[in-house]
This record gives sequence, structure tokens and C-alpha cells, in this order.
Amino acid sequence: ANPRNAAAGSIRQLDPRITASRALRMFAYAPGVIEGISFKSQSEFETFLAGASLPTVGIADPKEPMDRFCERTKQELEAWTKKKELVRPPLARACRGANEAIAYYHLVEKIRHLLPFDIDGIVVKVDNYGLQRELGFVARSPRWAVAAKFQPEQGTTKIREIAVQVGRTGALTPVAIMEPVRVGGVTITNATLHNQDEIDRKDVRVGDTVIIQRAGDVIPEVVKVVVEKRPVDSKPFKIPKKCPVCSEPVTKLDEEVVYRCVNPICPAILKESLKHFAARRAMNIERLGDKLIETFVDKGLIRSFSDLYRLEFDQLISLERMGEKSVTNILESIDKSRHSTLPRLIFALGIRFVGETTAKHLAKHFGTIERLIDASETELLEVEEIGPKVADSIRKALSNKTLVKEIAALQKLGVTYEVVSKKKKTAGSQALEGKKIVITGTLPVPRDEAKDLIEAHGGQAVGSVSKKTDFVLAGDEAGSKLQKAQELGVEIIDWDRLQDLIGGK
Repeated sequence: ANPRNAAAGSIRQLDPRITASRALRMFAYAPGVIEGISFKSQSEFETFLAGASLPTVGIADPKEPMDRFCERTKQELEAWTKKKELVRPPLARACRGANEAIAYYHLVEKIRHLLPFDIDGIVVKVDNYGLQRELGFVARSPRWAVAAKFQPEQGTTKIREIAVQVGRTGALTPVAIMEPVRVGGVTITNATLHNQDEIDRKDVRVGDTVIIQRAGDVIPEVVKVVVEKRPVDSKPFKIPKKCPVCSEPVTKLDEEVVYRCVNPICPAILKESLKHFAARRAMNIERLGDKLIETFVDKGLIRSFSDLYRLEFDQLISLERMGEKSVTNILESIDKSRHSTLPRLIFALGIRFVGETTAKHLAKHFGTIERLIDASETELLEVEEIGPKVADSIRKALSNKTLVKEIAALQKLGVTYEVVSKKKKTAGSQALEGKKIVITGTLPVPRDEAKDLIEAHGGQAVGSVSKKTDFVLAGDEAGSKLQKAQELGVEIIDWDRLQDLIGGK
């Protein structure tokens, strides 16, 4: 039903014989580690692939007029579909300007049904590899490529009920529970309705027949209601005045469209908050999965973040499907998380609008959790990238006596982080101040830990190598980034050299 998941699952099989039985096909499209040869552009590499008889979509002649290319490709693909011994025409194209890229998009949208595989759009890339390196990445997304999606496939189904879910911030989200329907190769039963305003705008009701689609061919959404098929006794849906989980009254701020449960001990909020607290980029409690957290809350074992650090062996071993080894692993993982960093702790608290980057800015500016708790809104506005909305959210959260007591309880139970004094922070930041560092290969520590170390000393961990890169931190089995660094003359350092630079040895 889902080719992407099927392919990924096949490749991950431990037994290669199972993988070999899955009839997988591949298309080569981008270089990895290359030795003894180099390429200046994507189109040059595509030409090489075709010449090397490697499986690829093929690159068309860029000198052929665009209108001629579109017409010829459509005709040849139709002929190839009917009589497979013909050669499939090359499909990739080096476009000269936005108009040609748009024409290519409309061509592929017309011929997508002729392809022997499902696609949901095209990818438009900067052709020149040098410009790709120069543009680099934003987080995990390249600045030199963008996906242009096609109109998603649609289906028709009926809404059985509208359930209301409660998230980590207390937001009440209505979800349509529908009769199963297949759209784009996937069976859909649920679709978010977002909020009351969205329900009112589309006039979605229980019992309605609706047209749905997968936004971006991924997220199910209700497009519109087929009003002609609406039951005569249908009634408009309204989000309940009380939380569906804890039955406490819900509120709606004037500037928001979302209704929220503000009960801090609501089980739904607690579960989602604990999942966030234990997440990899927060306190990183590796063995504590979502199901375990839900079980611990349902059994009354934990009612706060700090309760995680009060769990004992005898409490867990009595639970269903919990053996000695599992319990030991969980407790060891929780104990390991006591020694964390200030940015992780701030992020783990789940304050609205405070993501990983904002947490790092706050930690760098204030140095301790106590200084952050005592900070005024004016002081918060002095922090990099923090505006009035975020400052107000932080101030309100840290004015909550329950949260402040919880932070104190965590520290009393041994949750620690390195205290960064103003003097130490300045000295540390000068070590790698303004340096852009690319990490490649296997290091003595996890990649995230190396990234945190670089940022703690004022450096910036970036995703791709360019002429503006200051260092490439290379570990064992370093890949193509090491080769690019050598080609561009970028200084390459190892883990020991990084320690020297920051004064770690």
C-alpha cells in the first residue's frame, strides 16, 4: 500500500535473502563518495550515469526547445508504455529559467500516470554543485532544492464521529473519525479538523459525507462537505466547554483560535508533556517510550517530571510484561539523564514557543536556570531572537509556582547541568567564536553531543562544506564532506584537535 515504507522496510531487513526477494528497483540521482573523478553539476553527473549504464531517469538535451521536449517526451512515453521494448525517453531536464521549470512541472503532472511508479511532485535543483555547496542547508533542508508537489488525490467518505484530543499545551484539537477510505495508496480513517473556526468555516458535522485528500500527499485533511448528502437531523459541532479528559473548564484567549485545558494535572497534558520531557533532544531518556509513559501515568506512578526520578525497581517489576532486564535498563536510562545540559533542560520544560534554538539562546544568555526564572520580560527581550510574544510566554510559564517547584524538585533529585558563569561563558564563546564547522564520520561521542560542544564554545555546526567553512571535524569513515573539504582547501581537524582548540586538554 505504501511503496516508500515497503522499500525502507526491505532494505532494513537483517537477512539479505529477504531483501533480495522483494524485487526492489533503484534510480541513481546524486553522488556519494567519489574517487578519481569529479563533476561540476547535476546535469553533468546525470549524463555520466546514463553513459555508465546505471539505472537513472536520464537527462534530456538542454538545447532542445522546451515545447518540443514536452511534446516529444509525452508521445514517446505513451509509446513506451504500450510497447515496453522501446527505450524510455530521458525524463530529467536542465531548465533555463523559471518558465522552463514551470513548463517541466506541468509536463510531468500530465505524464505521471504513464510512469511505472508513483510520484507526488518534482524537485527543482540548482544545477551547479559549487553553488549548491555555497547555498548550504537550513537544518536538514537544502537551500538549493525545493519540492514542487502536484495536486493531491482525493476520496469520498463519511464522518462517524468527531473526537477531541488534548495536546501537551492543553490545546483541544477536533479530529474526524471516518469510514476507512483509500487515497493515494493509503487507507485513511482520521483527519484533523484543526479548531472550531475551521469546523465552522467548512461546516463539518458528524454524519456528513466529505471529500478528503492528503495535504502534500501526506497529512489527511477534509477538503469540503457534500451538503446534498447531509442527514436531515444533523447538528453543528461545537468543541465542549469542559476538557474531555479531566472535565475541567476550558478557556480561549482573545488572540487565539484554540480552546485550551488549563488544568496542570490533566492526565492528557501530563502524558504529552512527559513524552516531550523524555524526548531525544530534551532529557534524552532512551528507554522510556510513549507507551511506557502512558502506562506509568495510568497506573498513578508518575504525576510530574520529577516523579520519573523517584521510580523504583519494585514499582516497575510488578507491571505487566516488565522483566528484570527491562526494568534495570529503564532505571539506568533515567539515571543517566540526570546529567544533562541547560539548553536541554529548558527545552524539556515544554514552555510554549521555546524550541531547541531558543533554549540555547536562553542558556547562553542567563547561564543558570535560577537566573532565567528571575528574569524580567525586559531582560528576556535582550536575548537573541526573542520577541514580545516569546518573552511573555516564558515569563508566564516561570511565574507558575508549580513549575518553579518542579524545577527545584528535579535539582534536588540530582538533575544537574554545567553552570555557565558570565566570565566562563565569554571565555568559552571566544574559543570557536564565529567559526563554521562541518561534522563528518564517526566521533568518540554522539553527533548531537559534538554539535552541542561546538555551539557551547561559540561555533556554528553547519551541514555542508563550502568555501566559507572554517573547519571540517572528521571522524572515522568520513564521507564525501571530507573529500569536498580537501578539494576546497578547508582545514580538517580531528576530535583531539577540537579539544585543543576549546582548551579541553
